[in-house]
Amino acid sequence: MALKINEQAPDFTLPSTSGKDLTLSKDLVNKPCIIYFYPKDFTSVCTKEACAFRDEFAAFREVDIEVYGISRDDIPTHQKFKEQHQLPFDLLSDKSGKVCKAYSALVPIIGLPKRITYLLNKDHRIAGVFQDMFSADKHIKRMIEKVNTKSYL
Repeated sequence: MALKINEQAPDFTLPSTSGKDLTLSKDLVNKPCIIYFYPKDFTSVCTKEACAFRDEFAAFREVDIEVYGISRDDIPTHQKFKEQHQLPFDLLSDKSGKVCKAYSALVPIIGLPKRITYLLNKDHRIAGVFQDMFSADKHIKRMIEKVNTKSYL
């Protein structure tokens, strides 16, 4: 089960395709963001989802919302995936799965990340959440709907 609306998002530090570690509480102070968890780079649905976020990226940038993708893939794999699909946002590597678990985004036993997307407000409380393992487009549509209602403010 996903984290609930208004729940405080767990803080984390993860390596990023930017070449630096990203810490939610330090690098995104007073900034809303979208964090989407996905199973694996270069798989069909994950590629479709990343490309949909890429294609709609301007809608989030217009309202100063950062987007980050998180999976258990390593940074070199993320870099190749990001470059191949020209992703304008950073991917974060959660090799241990601890962040996925903290966000209720880890399939028990097999340890694969679930496909779940969170919108965090500027205080890093959950303002929106969408979970669907088999649909990529719906995640982006739901986040755009939430952003357009300004309900994350």
